Amino acid sequence: MMTTSMDRPTTHLSLPNLLTYGRVVAVPVVATLLFWPQEDWARWSALGVFVVAAITDFFDGYLARAWSQQSSLGRMLDPIADKLLVAVCLLMLAADGEIGGYSMWAAIIILSREILVSGLREYLAALRVSLPVTRVAKYKTTLQLVAIGFLIAGPAGEKLLPGTAAAGLTLLWAAAILTLYTGWDYMRAGLKHMTDE
Repeated sequence: MMTTSMDRPTTHLSLPNLLTYGRVVAVPVVATLLFWPQEDWARWSALGVFVVAAITDFFDGYLARAWSQQSSLGRMLDPIADKLLVAVCLLMLAADGEIGGYSMWAAIIILSREILVSGLREYLAALRVSLPVTRVAKYKTTLQLVAIGFLIAGPAGEKLLPGTAAAGLTLLWAAAILTLYTGWDYMRAGLKHMTDE
């Protein structure tokens, strides 16, 4: 039997895209829960929502490729959802003092790199040049998410696993170092296209 366009699911409502939408919706939910940083229930709830959102970061891309449901919308929204989740969590954790002192520089490095790479992608898009995500950049994102997870657990996590906050800050610095490397890697690739242009 012949399949018509009416029989196929609408691309923007495919499961991979729905997972990405869910990650965007999770951002204000996590931020709202972190308004009560001293409440254990809020910390654990924020961590639960954050972990689910982080897991969707893997599955939306994997399912889109496995089911051949890749779309322009998904390619555009996926990195935006990632950056929103990371940036908002870092800001909320800095506001409640979970990230402070010299560790603020790790957060600044991460946020600066994300803005820089986003601007670079936009510039290269005008030249019709794509800047694919590298494997190291995927490791960087994973490390950032794990670090932020430990920091969200914060004081509540310390009661179950002493050293949770210290582990989170250590991982944040490791992520910041990897962020610098991947940022330079993208800039080098971008500068080559700028020079050619």
